[in-house]
Amino acid sequence: MSYILAIDQGTTSSRAILYDKDATPVMTAQEEFPQIYPSDGQNGHVMVEHDPEAIWKTVLSTTMDALDFAMGEVQAIGITNQRETCVVWERATGKPIYNAIVWQDRRTAGVCAALKDNGHETMVTEKTGLLLDPYFSGAKIAWILDNVDGARARAENGELAFGTIDTFLIWRLTGGTSHVTDATNASRTSLYNIKTGAWDDELLNLFNVPRALLPDVLDCTADFGVTSQDMLGTQILITGVAGDQQAAAIGQGCFSIGDIKSTYGTGCFVLLNTGTNKITSTNRLLTTVAYRLDGVNHYALEGSIFIAGAAVQWLRDEMGLIQSASETEAVAQNMDSNEGLYLVPAFTGLGAPHWDPNARGGIFGITRDTGPKEFIRAALESVCYQTHDLLAAMAADGAAPNALKVDGGMAANNWTMQFLSDILDIDVNRPSNMETTALGAALLAGHHAGFYGDVHKFKSETDKCFTPDMADSVRSSLLAGWDKAVGRVLS
Repeated sequence: MSYILAIDQGTTSSRAILYDKDATPVMTAQEEFPQIYPSDGQNGHVMVEHDPEAIWKTVLSTTMDALDFAMGEVQAIGITNQRETCVVWERATGKPIYNAIVWQDRRTAGVCAALKDNGHETMVTEKTGLLLDPYFSGAKIAWILDNVDGARARAENGELAFGTIDTFLIWRLTGGTSHVTDATNASRTSLYNIKTGAWDDELLNLFNVPRALLPDVLDCTADFGVTSQDMLGTQILITGVAGDQQAAAIGQGCFSIGDIKSTYGTGCFVLLNTGTNKITSTNRLLTTVAYRLDGVNHYALEGSIFIAGAAVQWLRDEMGLIQSASETEAVAQNMDSNEGLYLVPAFTGLGAPHWDPNARGGIFGITRDTGPKEFIRAALESVCYQTHDLLAAMAADGAAPNALKVDGGMAANNWTMQFLSDILDIDVNRPSNMETTALGAALLAGHHAGFYGDVHKFKSETDKCFTPDMADSVRSSLLAGWDKAVGRVLS
């Protein structure tokens, strides 16, 4: 047997998955790592960090488990990663100079607001497809350089390197010989011009990021480097890289214009393939690189929700209302309604289409009869309501979908997927293999290595189709209540 190894480095855990010749997963190793919430949140803004060494440790451990299983028969490696999370490290030693600042982190909200007030957002959006928001990497990099002693001078002297997590992992896996990223990850930094396909000097000057920090940008299928014999005990080509949401779209077979997927992990991310046509949203959605193959950019409209599965984690870890996420389906299923309770999970601000970093979570409609089960169902419903807001924005941009492909951990919850179909009033299709993010990385790597055929011909198989079964009057009433609740948390 021969395999493709996919490294899936996510927000809460790292996984290594082996895929066979039929793109079927045959082995998975997974390890979680700690989330870091610095107590000195600046100006009330949420701060979220990861220890890069903890990330590396889990990636190395799971990768070695996969290699042991494969017994030397890994043909290539694909990498997918949490996108906007960024690291700065020493070129000489590979040692990070500060923790990774996570995509959820909002410490640079003031900087982004000031840039917006000074009229820079139009230029940023025209070049990057993004908005001025602390979600993206550019302002995070500048924060590290300005808050670590001597970092800015060292960066300008070429002593430091920046990378999103894919770049950091490739550097480590190759023993520091490859400083590269792919177009999808580069397109999430606020520093990369998606028109020209290159780092942009005007953007670098705006965010005060030295060019000497930056990696080379490659296609999603390319020669990203060879693993170090000293590091893994073997040399394997890294041939595929994509940010997690773009990789999930590839794993769902979203290669045609109009294909749309929604991934429910820590957050929720909806990508709509627009082909080689770069559509600029008038409803505060993002224009991003869906994938770049053979030097050609294919674009997507994206809506980003910061809290999806994280709301269920909150129920478990902070509220103590459940022992595991799997309990929530039965709780919701056994309720006729949640009695008008709405949870707006703006724990780290609100993403699309509101883009309000200062919003905070709220629970509305509590009565004397409200209990844990209403909180649980409200958390599940909130994910569906937020998805509705994204698809409504896409419809206003002239891209209304008639069906939605779903994946990620929450997609396993049948009640949530049925409620999602009811609220969206469209079919919701769940694939038989919901690990589409890692699959996308494997398909890219296998394609370049000649292990798989034309990646464009891949189509995911539907396991279950959820069809809407809710009266229009009920749907309208529920959405009206949601809109009121969101209005109350906007800053």
